[in-house]
Amino acid sequence: MASPESSGPLQELMFFLATAGVVVPLFHRLRISPVLGFLGAGALLGPYGLGRLVPQHSWLDWVTIARRDETTHLAELGVVFLLFTIGIELSWERLRVLRRLVFGFGSLQVLACTLAVAILAYSSTQSIMAAALIGLALALSSTAIVIPVLAEQKRLNAPSGRASFSVLLFQDLAVAPILFTVAVLGSGDQSNMAASFFGALAKAALALVLIFGIGRLALRPLFQLVAATRSPEFFMAACLLVVLGTGLIAAGNGLSMALGAFIAGLLLAETEFRRAIEATIEPFKGLLLGVFFVTIGMGLDASRLLEAPGPILLAALALVATKAIIVFGLGRMFGLSTPVAAETALLLGPSGEFSFVIMGGAMAGGLVPAAIGQDVLLGTTLTMIAIPALARLGRRWSKTLERRRTVDPIAAEPPPPAEEAGRVIIAGFGRVGQLVGEMLARHKVPFIAIDADPARVAAERKAGKPVYFGDGSYPEFLRSCGIDSARGLVVTLDTPSAIEAVVAAARKERPDLTIVARARDARHAKQLYDLGVDDAVPETIEASLQLSEAVLVDIGVPMGLVIASIHERRDEFRAILKKSDEERDPGRTEFRARRTVGKTAS
Repeated sequence: MASPESSGPLQELMFFLATAGVVVPLFHRLRISPVLGFLGAGALLGPYGLGRLVPQHSWLDWVTIARRDETTHLAELGVVFLLFTIGIELSWERLRVLRRLVFGFGSLQVLACTLAVAILAYSSTQSIMAAALIGLALALSSTAIVIPVLAEQKRLNAPSGRASFSVLLFQDLAVAPILFTVAVLGSGDQSNMAASFFGALAKAALALVLIFGIGRLALRPLFQLVAATRSPEFFMAACLLVVLGTGLIAAGNGLSMALGAFIAGLLLAETEFRRAIEATIEPFKGLLLGVFFVTIGMGLDASRLLEAPGPILLAALALVATKAIIVFGLGRMFGLSTPVAAETALLLGPSGEFSFVIMGGAMAGGLVPAAIGQDVLLGTTLTMIAIPALARLGRRWSKTLERRRTVDPIAAEPPPPAEEAGRVIIAGFGRVGQLVGEMLARHKVPFIAIDADPARVAAERKAGKPVYFGDGSYPEFLRSCGIDSARGLVVTLDTPSAIEAVVAAARKERPDLTIVARARDARHAKQLYDLGVDDAVPETIEASLQLSEAVLVDIGVPMGLVIASIHERRDEFRAILKKSDEERDPGRTEFRARRTVGKTAS
């Protein structure tokens, strides 16, 4: 039988899969962030947890990871994929709408919090550089926890959600230059720091120009070529190639892999493949980020908390209070109402995941003492654990203050286009889908269209239409298209099986969503009603009704009578098609009635 030493890589893989398959679902059921589950699992089963007991109890080697370096490379890929998705979620339109909050509120928050925390940290480090790095690390907040918490509360489009998102967006943009600076400071010759810094900066600038130039020319043609194969496997391979390829190019020129991946995401953010890439990458990002947080947890020495719980807990509390006061003051300065500023302050007060990355690089480069760095990481973990509770507290406080709230100027701003509420999703943008889009536009109803034909998508985007490449039968892709806030879904595909797959996926994601689907004939319409569409439009019946309308009008029957009779006959057909579905499942009729009442009331 293989020993733990001989099965090392497989043992690490099994450990992580067990964590992802058992711990995370448990935390999800308890409504606790999975990030905390990964951190806790790493701390418990890592070298500072049960790994300490391996010399006395050798059997524990089967259920612990005492060799953190074996997962480091995978953990780094988690940050790479996170930066890529941050890049691909950006758009110039989103930045334009929120530019005042992103570059004003966000930049001042980072600067003010860095200065305040650095002043507090200087008494412990007695080093300006170490204090500044600690300030930079702790000034950042947790995108990985705050955004899911806001999404769960359905407050991403609320004023506090948009303000928090804006600050987090600037922080994410600031991570890449911060990591670059830490890397240069950690590897440069202290006696010639300026020359070393500017030399590395010039080399990095050349690499960035190279990545931007090649990316502009090659990325869109690459994905057009791959998308034409209609192969999900090839498309996934192309996504991974772009993420890892740009990361390696950046790393080879002195930059971080994460920065290279971030740039690749920016280049792809404005293409028609953005949402399909986002849906493809999401599972890899989630798993690799899990490895990242497990590895971070393995590096946490929880025994230090037991040795000196008072100072560490007080430091964590002081950090949250200091940042929250600064964020609240800046929020009021930028026109946020008192309730919104208070809720935003509690959301952004704790530190975040990039603190681990920055402090890890600072400790590895000898810029921050290891003992102090460990205390900082423990304090960061404690503040991250408190985020869900602080979010609930902030919401309650905000509700209390809202009773005296005046008009909030931020509430009047339109939400970012990528998160625009109340739009319609059109699945399939052929001749039928294009006509539906034209009618929606004529009535000023916002929409987004998706299609699996890359040539058609490219042509429609050249015409200025909001069309994206992708397959609407994948739940991840529907989520990336904003189905959670969509007003309705129109399925105009020409293949019955494809129509049914999209309807089934959409209905599972949104039981209350209005779905109208194209049907081949009456039998197909019945199947679609079984799947839960609100209206199925059979081509054969509609063609017959239109022919009837034309001939009746042409032979002299008054148009008003013709239109009334056509509508009456259409309603009769619809009742017949729905009847069998309702007889098989009477509960569906009651569900539809409740949903209709709810929509009318809203």
